[in-house]
Amino acid sequence: MTITRRDVLLGATAAAALLPLAARAQTSEVVIGATYPLSGAGAQVGVDAQRAFETAIDIINNDQDFDLPLAKGVGLPGLGGAKIRMVYADHQGDPQKGRAEAERLITQEKVCAVLGSYQSAVAVTVSQICERYQIPFLSADNSSPSLHRRGLKYYFRASPHDEMFSAGMFDFLDSMKKKGVKADTLALFHEDTIFGTDSANAQTKLAAERGYKIVADIKYRANSPSLSAEVQQLKAANADVLLPSSYTTDGILLVKTMAELGYKPNAILAQAAGFSEKALYDAVGDKLEGAITRGSFSLDLAAKRPMVGKINDLFKAKSGKDLNDNTSRQFMAMIVIADAINRAKSTDGEKIRDAMAATDIPGEQTIMPWKRVKFDDMGQNNDADPVLLQYIGGKFVTIFPSQAAVAEAVWPMK
Repeated sequence: MTITRRDVLLGATAAAALLPLAARAQTSEVVIGATYPLSGAGAQVGVDAQRAFETAIDIINNDQDFDLPLAKGVGLPGLGGAKIRMVYADHQGDPQKGRAEAERLITQEKVCAVLGSYQSAVAVTVSQICERYQIPFLSADNSSPSLHRRGLKYYFRASPHDEMFSAGMFDFLDSMKKKGVKADTLALFHEDTIFGTDSANAQTKLAAERGYKIVADIKYRANSPSLSAEVQQLKAANADVLLPSSYTTDGILLVKTMAELGYKPNAILAQAAGFSEKALYDAVGDKLEGAITRGSFSLDLAAKRPMVGKINDLFKAKSGKDLNDNTSRQFMAMIVIADAINRAKSTDGEKIRDAMAATDIPGEQTIMPWKRVKFDDMGQNNDADPVLLQYIGGKFVTIFPSQAAVAEAVWPMK
């Protein structure tokens, strides 16, 4: 009997068809989507997010000696060593563009999970699309508390939300008052999207519970061309502490307007966002010496956990800057979703969702000052402890809580 080349090819095809899926996946890739502002006012945030994801992917796809999930070994062992590929989508800070781009990522790019999105208002629409298609959405850096309370099955967040952040901020204020610092009156300054509104609501509630007086509560239009009237109100109120909740361009305008109108509070205690971004300090850093922001990440942790410094060096080689509150959370989001996909041993959305729900990563296996990563029934990690950072001498130093602090707070700000 003569065996032809056609017989060989047909036999190979038949044999391949009988292979289990896991075996056929050995040379495949896992496609994950990310939607961020890659153009417009927030473009730099999106570019930095790309560098953060790329840093994590390089560690996962290549054998690295870090105490992180999937760092040792190549690719995802649960999928035969499959490597991760990212597809990015530009939502331009627009919730409706975010909705459309999320649907494109899922239906055309065939992503098995979506990460995002910086602006909480965009996370609302993106997560709704992911829920419809039963694709996990991991809020890498969105902090609005209401996001995880909408009854969504496929929504997850590893980092703190603004109620957790605000509680840490008020714990700090309480500790300063015990030292004799005057911090009785507060001025809230917040933009009018879900981020600013939820932040102000959390701070208002805490102020009432802890005995602080809010002497100004100013909501402004996001991306406003002028903040002169609002800053005049802040100046007239003359609160002990200013609590801004603003993205980068608004934060720059706020600080410049404050300087022009001669307003300088004793302390600025910011809800991160723009106040954690290098672009803001590059623009007005000389006017923000001593400003304090809440955060998820402290580079000071490298003294106790050397891999934090080494991973920061990898990120810095790609981006030209240190990890910050946003990029550290983006880095960890990639680690967390990849770990879940690996344990699911599948790119099926429901299986990844179940693996995400079972996540339990010790804090020591992250780059964050967290106890662990473990999600509750609403997809929120409640063990992500925030820190407070003060901008001193051109860099952030950790000042709170005491177990993470490397310096005492400078008060009033210079």
